[in-house]
Parts: sequence; C-alpha cells; structure tokens
Amino acid sequence: MQNFRNYYEILGVERDASSDEIKTAYRKLARRYHPDVNPDNKAAEDKFKELSEAYEVLGDVTKRSQYDQFGKFWQQQGFQGAARAAKNVWNKTTGNGAQEVDFGEYRNFNDFVDQLLNRRVTTNTTSTRPPQTDYYRPGSSKTSYTVPSARSTTTRRDAEARLTVPLEKAYSGGRERIRLEDGRSLEVNMPAGMITGQRIRLKGQGMSGGDLYLKIEVSPHPFFKLEGSDVVCQLPITPSEAVLGGAIEVPTLDGLVKMTISGGVRSGQRLRLANKGYPEVGSDARGDAPKERGDQIVELQIVMPKELTTQERELYEKLRQLETFNPRANLLG
Repeated sequence: MQNFRNYYEILGVERDASSDEIKTAYRKLARRYHPDVNPDNKAAEDKFKELSEAYEVLGDVTKRSQYDQFGKFWQQQGFQGAARAAKNVWNKTTGNGAQEVDFGEYRNFNDFVDQLLNRRVTTNTTSTRPPQTDYYRPGSSKTSYTVPSARSTTTRRDAEARLTVPLEKAYSGGRERIRLEDGRSLEVNMPAGMITGQRIRLKGQGMSGGDLYLKIEVSPHPFFKLEGSDVVCQLPITPSEAVLGGAIEVPTLDGLVKMTISGGVRSGQRLRLANKGYPEVGSDARGDAPKERGDQIVELQIVMPKELTTQERELYEKLRQLETFNPRANLLG
C-alpha cells in the first residue's frame, strides 16, 4: 500500500471539493512549482509532475469517481479480494456501466493509474496522425500522414487549448511567449495572418509526448473589422474635408497611409485601399513570396463639431449667409 498517492492531499483540497476548487488549487500550485519559475530545481520539477498527475485524475469526473472507489478498496486488508467481492454490489447500486471496474485486477496503485491515464500500450497499431503542417486555416487544404507505432509503455495523447490574440498580433505573427491554463509557459512562433478557428500545432507539447493544438481566436478590434479578407473601418472626417476633399491619413494594419478624397463625399460612402487588407485564405503566409491580400474598405463618417471657437462660429455664420446649396429645395417635388 505504500505506493498509493492521495491526490486530494497533493492538491491541498478536501475530498468533497468542487471541480472549480480543484482547478483553482491546481493552477495556484502549478504556478509556484512550474519549471520556468524554478530552473534547475529537480524537487520543484517532480512536484509539478505530481500536481499534473493529480489534476489529470481529479479534474475528470469519470476518472475521479474511479479513483475514489479504488481508494476505498485499497485501504482495506486483502485489497484484491475485497475489491472483487465489492464489485457486484457496486455495479448493482450505481447502475452505470461506465463504473463497472474490477479493481481487484490491479496488483498495485501504479498499475491502476497507468490504466486510468492510458499510459500502457499492449499491441502495435498503425494510426493516422494530425495534419503534418504546423498550422492550417479554415478552408485551406490539410494533409495527414501515417506513422507505424512502436511498442511503448506510454500512449501519446494530443491536447487542445484556446489562445486569444489581438488583431495586430494575428496579422503580423512572430514569436510570442504564452501561458497555458495548466501553468506552462511556452514560446511559440506564430504565423502571420491568423484567423479565428485556425489551429497551430506544437509538437510534443501534449500529453505523454503528444501534440498540443492551439485554437486561435482573434479578439475584436476597436477600429478594424474583418470581412473575409477585407479590413473594414469607419473613418471620421470634418464637414470641410467632406466638402472640399483633399489628402487625409488613414490607419491601416501596416501603419498610416495617405488617401485622397474628392470634394462632395457623403457620410457612409465607402472607398477602397487596394491590397491593404488581410492575407487571403490559402495564400502562403509562411514563405517569402508576396501574399495575396484583400483590400481595406474605408467608410467615411462626417462628424459635426460639438464645440466651436468664436472664430469658427463666425466663419460658419458667414458661410450660411453665402451658401447657395439648399438640401430641402425639392422635398415636395
């Protein structure tokens, strides 16, 4: 019985702790003992692995239930006999086929945990691995490859995590250090032109050497809005700019650019900046070849001043006396 591990004690929670309490306790301890925070500290590394194993069991409802039942039998003398004798009673009272586990088949606690966490492989198999490319975008082609597995004592398991990035970072890409929910900190080389729903594969960062897939979500931007591969923005202009036209500066994902508007534009009118949009789906966002991009759609919004200086008011009064344009002249035909 010496190898039985009390996962509740490891995480510092009560046996009746809720899922949220277990998650909170794990995150707090994982940050404290994370290898990035404790470089070259073998004790901290071992503690972090112990915490991760405890959370992988207690953070899953089914695994936690089986662990709790195993613990009851394990504390009894003659463990295997007691477990088998109690199996029929347990099956009848639960009525849940998923819980019909003969704990007496396990010689020790390690065997039980290996089975619970899928850490044993008994046959050689051939499996189809996830996409070979490091990332793909919705609508683009995906490739897969087949790898014959070798006899091993562990089962590789892929995992998925969500990553929210600002639009500017999604557009430019580049190296970024991110922190995952399990407390790990990773440096990721993110591709340019990411969009919501895209997945990025981090090789070997999943469970037991599997891959970790980051599911990208691009956060809303206060000025830019994506419509397919086009970037749409609303650009405020003054009444005099609308009447007279001229060169104005427009923010783009590449920085400020000058755009010339003609005189007499109206509010809501849309102008187009060619090739200033977002990389199109399927274009090469990794190589050095020119990327196919959408356009930036600039929607003009004529904004009235809320406050006027004395001189401005005088000029507007003079303009009213001089202007010949009457927008209400033909209202009744």
